[in-house]
Amino acid sequence: MSTTNTPELPLQPSTMTSDDPPTTDPSREEERESSVALDEQLDHLWKVIVWNDPVNLMTYVVYVIQKLFGYSIEKATKMMLEVHNDGKSIVKITEREKGERYIASLHSFGLQATMEKER
Repeated sequence: MSTTNTPELPLQPSTMTSDDPPTTDPSREEERESSVALDEQLDHLWKVIVWNDPVNLMTYVVYVIQKLFGYSIEKATKMMLEVHNDGKSIVKITEREKGERYIASLHSFGLQATMEKER
């Protein structure tokens, strides 16, 4: 405790005079680099893949693909035949967050589906 009668003032940040050299804030630079890295990460697209299974009927798979993605019956049938003959089909290439929603919807319809990063 101080023995003088002067009130204690809160510490004030030092002010910069025009003679002081400008300083770069390293946290600002890191923030900018982090932002650039995030932008690059968001640029990557993801493949939504439907896998073959022994449970669902072909007509049902066509119906689900049409309903979720809005494809024509011809395009949905082509994708279903890829699933049936090749074991899988890439039904959509999209951003990661949208792809995750598609995966959840496909799972809710009982289809096996995963995502894979587009190269």
